[in-house]
Amino acid sequence: MASADKKHMAREKSTHFTYPARPASAIDFSGSEIAKKIKSGEFKIAIYGLGHVGSPMASVWLRAGAHVIGVDKSHTVLERASKGESHVPEPGVNDAFASGLATKRFEIYKDPTKASHDSYFKMICVPVLLSNNNRSPDLTAVKEVSSAIGRGLKKGDVVALNPSVPPGTTEDLVLPILEKESGLEVENDFYMIYNPERIYEGRAIQDIEERYPAVISGAGSKSLELGKIIYSLIFKKGVLSVSNIKTAETEKLLEGVYRDVNIALANELAKFCEKIGVNFWESRDAANSQPFCHLHSPGVGVGGACIPVYPQFILYAAEKVKVDCDITKLGRAVNDAMPAYCVREAVKLLNGKKKMEDESLDRATVTLLGLAFRGGVSDTRLSPTYDVIKEFQKMGVKEIRVHDPLVKSDPLLLKHQNVILSSNLTSALNGTDLIMIVADHAEYRALSPDLIGVPIYDGRGILDRTIFTHASYATIGIGSSKY
Repeated sequence: MASADKKHMAREKSTHFTYPARPASAIDFSGSEIAKKIKSGEFKIAIYGLGHVGSPMASVWLRAGAHVIGVDKSHTVLERASKGESHVPEPGVNDAFASGLATKRFEIYKDPTKASHDSYFKMICVPVLLSNNNRSPDLTAVKEVSSAIGRGLKKGDVVALNPSVPPGTTEDLVLPILEKESGLEVENDFYMIYNPERIYEGRAIQDIEERYPAVISGAGSKSLELGKIIYSLIFKKGVLSVSNIKTAETEKLLEGVYRDVNIALANELAKFCEKIGVNFWESRDAANSQPFCHLHSPGVGVGGACIPVYPQFILYAAEKVKVDCDITKLGRAVNDAMPAYCVREAVKLLNGKKKMEDESLDRATVTLLGLAFRGGVSDTRLSPTYDVIKEFQKMGVKEIRVHDPLVKSDPLLLKHQNVILSSNLTSALNGTDLIMIVADHAEYRALSPDLIGVPIYDGRGILDRTIFTHASYATIGIGSSKY
């Protein structure tokens, strides 16, 4: 048994939960009293990171009547938040921010240590992505925030880590930093919770408040009890407590790996169906009518800060304990290869045009529909579109136009002279030689068959095959009748 586990077990000898005295009070608090203190604003809640997770989380607490302190390292993010605006276009967030400011229950702090000192409950909501080699987690932000919180930590305070992390991160990284910086001891002086975020961009507030239970774990029985009390205030579906923090950390990764491997299976079977002349989508729908079958949708790639990342966390942890996770690794490889595969299939359509018979692409203009990692959001993190662009650039395409209805600017695209980002669909399509759908934005489902004559590759399978019947159209999982 790890030394950290032994230490936490020793602290759990007393199963009776009492809330330790804070500097300003000598009384113990019951669950109802803690709830009253939070809703009255006496116990302030500090949200570290006002991004895709922190912004909706802050909003939910504001909607519940709590007093929230918003903290972020970005001056721009803080400035917008101080005006009641979020840089994340998540429904309901701006309204919650504006209402919180109007009622003086939403404060913006530049100093993360002061935010810790002035708050009772601290939620670490910073992102954890991959390092440059795409193999190990980048925990820099978690370390920095943990140090700042530790310097302002007081007796009786509660800390929660919320991003998805490799198993062991909370106990082996965050807790030692908090204890070192504060001189306090978890379970005796302060409390530690791990609660993995479980949100879907575009409906984050509803997911927290209405759709899912909160998964809660604690550094000991006292932390766990506090976590159940606190999170039950905002999760209408209740709280699902698990036995220890490492189990909760692993739970969230299992969710993501399941989806990644399932998508990889769908991609593999979609390519198989193309080769044997079967409509994958029709076959899939029929197969999914059986309750034990749940094939996902294939696509040009898997993006975002979740599904492509969590398998790498599993593989990172597995390598340390020398366990082979071959299916997880293979699923990642299959999905990583999809942008290149789909580009090759799209170019077959382009080369089918008479003027492209020599297979030279240096005079071709390609329009990519979608820069966000999926439809309905503006989040471009790890979007497969970037890999699609690289593949077309390898082929020497003259010009690459990228359209997205929700993404107005992107610094990564500015590095490429022959890549143009546009929010005007008409201009993006005008005079192009090839159209490729990369993100399933709703706007693209309404594309007209009047585009006949311009090759279209549907990398998401969203167009109506009964309308787009011409030979210069192809979709993943079906292919084209032309080849």
